[in-house]
Amino acid sequence: MLRASIAFFILGIIALALGAGNIAGVSIEIGKTILFIFTLFAVLGLVVSLVTGRSSKLP
Repeated sequence: MLRASIAFFILGIIALALGAGNIAGVSIEIGKTILFIFTLFAVLGLVVSLVTGRSSKLP
């Protein structure tokens, strides 16, 4: 998810540099939304792991 939001931000910056203002605005808004959702899930996962006392096991 974090990669997708970074990709949308980069796409927005490139579109803005090329003069496509509408596409840049939409791309940056999508990137902000994805970044907000990613941050929300990260904080939620942290709170759940603190409350349950379990740590996530990475493969």
